[in-house]
Amino acid sequence: QVQLVESGGGLVQAGGSLRLSCAASGRTFSTYVMGWFRQAPGKEREFVAAIGWSAGNTYYQDSVKGRFTISRDNAKNTVYLQMNSLKPEDTAVYYCAVRVRAVVVIHSAGYDYWGQGTQVTVSS
Repeated sequence: QVQLVESGGGLVQAGGSLRLSCAASGRTFSTYVMGWFRQAPGKEREFVAAIGWSAGNTYYQDSVKGRFTISRDNAKNTVYLQMNSLKPEDTAVYYCAVRVRAVVVIHSAGYDYWGQGTQVTVSS
């Protein structure tokens, strides 16, 4: 059974940094797309970042470009999201997701497996 487990969330002041991790188990994900989404209270889940099997194949939501970096370690079946210069509007539950295809998409319906989410709270 496929499992995705996120970690690294927490409370941070504006301008601070956090690094989220998502460890996948149950199958090998080295050729699949891995992504991060987030959902704030009262809002729909939105795309944050995604990475293809090649580390250079990355995509970001415009509001996080230059502040967030997605990366992956295929040997560990793990994807990371380094978040710098955090803002209060980044506050949300962050979800890791896997798409069992090679083409990157940014809509949540295109992802097949989801983690349970980790809370990120940025205070002003």
